[in-house]
Parts: sequence; C-alpha cells; structure tokens
Amino acid sequence: MSDAALQSLFERGRLWRGQGRALPRSTLPTGFAALDAALPGGGWPAAALSEILLPADGVGEWQLLWPLLARLSAQDGRIVLVAPPYIPFAPAWAAAGIALPQLQVVQTEDDRNAMWVAEQCLRSAACAAVVCWPRQGDPRTLRRLQLAAETGQCQGFALRPAQVADQPSMAALRILLEVDPPQWRVLKCRGGNPPARAIVPSPFSGGRGPAHGAGGMLLHADLADQKPSPSIALPARSLRPALRVEGESQAAS
Repeated sequence: MSDAALQSLFERGRLWRGQGRALPRSTLPTGFAALDAALPGGGWPAAALSEILLPADGVGEWQLLWPLLARLSAQDGRIVLVAPPYIPFAPAWAAAGIALPQLQVVQTEDDRNAMWVAEQCLRSAACAAVVCWPRQGDPRTLRRLQLAAETGQCQGFALRPAQVADQPSMAALRILLEVDPPQWRVLKCRGGNPPARAIVPSPFSGGRGPAHGAGGMLLHADLADQKPSPSIALPARSLRPALRVEGESQAAS
C-alpha cells in the first residue's frame, strides 16, 4: 500500500497509529486525574465518539461526564441529549455546573430516528457535545457516529449496556463502569494499550441519589401523577424548547 493511501486512512480515522508516534495531549481533561493519567492523550479523545458502558442506569455515568459538559457549556457550547431514557433533573445539572440555557433535549419516536438525529448533530459543527443511547448499536451505526464526530469536531458520547463490551466498536474510547467495587475500566483507547488495572476515582460519587432516580435524571415514572414544573424537570423556562422528530421520513436511508 502506498504512503498516500496510508495517510488517507489515517486522516479518515480508518487506521490508527500505534505508540511509536506520540499523540498530542488532549485539551479535554476528564476532570479526574487518575483517568487522565491512564489515557494516551491525557483526557477525552477530541472530536471523537466515546462509549460509556453501564451495568445499570445511574451508576455514575453523569458524574463522569459532567466535568467536561460543564466546561463546554460555560464556553457557550451546546450540549444535546438525544432521546434520553430519563428526564434531566434541572437542579442536579445546575449544581454540577451545567449552563442550562446551553442544554437541549431532542425526543424521537424510535432508535433509528434517534441515531439519525445524533449523527446530524455531531456532523453539524453547531454542537460541543452530543450524548445518545443507541439501542442497537451495530458497528455500522457506531462508525457513522464516529465519523460524524470527526467531521463536526464534536464530542460524542454513546451510553450503552455493559453486555455489549465484547462487540466490536469504532469508538475511539470505551470505558466500562463497574459497581462492585466501584471503578472504571478502560477497554479501548486510541493511541495506546488500555491500562491493565481499573481506575478508582477519589472520591467516587456514583450510585443513585435519593432526589433523582438515575444520577441526575428523573425517572419518567416519577412524573406519572404530577405536573412537571421548573423545580422538577427541564421545561422551556429552564431549557431551549425540546425538538421532536416523528416518522421515518427523517431517518437515514
């Protein structure tokens, strides 16, 4: 294979260099020194898709993501949650430092539309970070999300169940959250080998809080018998109006 063909693969993210060539330090620290020290770039891979694998909802995923999301929103970066399974709990997000006017929720009718929306947001160059919950998460879908993040220079995060840890993925980084004991295990990281040992943040603040069902998210069931208000969820007063995508006409062909 010619040098030009190899260089093209590197630039398109289809081929990664090993540790023989040092990666530039990331400008996106995670907010956890132990995790930054374990990652080849010193933080979240920039303009890339990262997977957070969870044994259950609300085991510390938002405590892991909030430091970066807070910094991005403070810089007027738009944070988009695509079809979240729970309603964001405004007081918890505000307490974590998220600028609520920069937070947007997009609701869709099915996973296909949700992945189309996530891809468009990542590719648009109008968002700083996009968080999605792929239900299928086949390699083709993850590859499209990864390439969209690179194109739009956006941080992408896919929250998926731990059961898919053995499946192939184009994500630049994969982190498995474990609860017994509470720790983070890096399964894959671009530019180097994953650390042999799991990382225990100090202090670790994972788990379900008593005020919100899933670590910063309010369970839909919690709202069944009460009318949402600014003190409970994120209505228009606290958040830009949520978008809703209906039907398959918006989905990728």
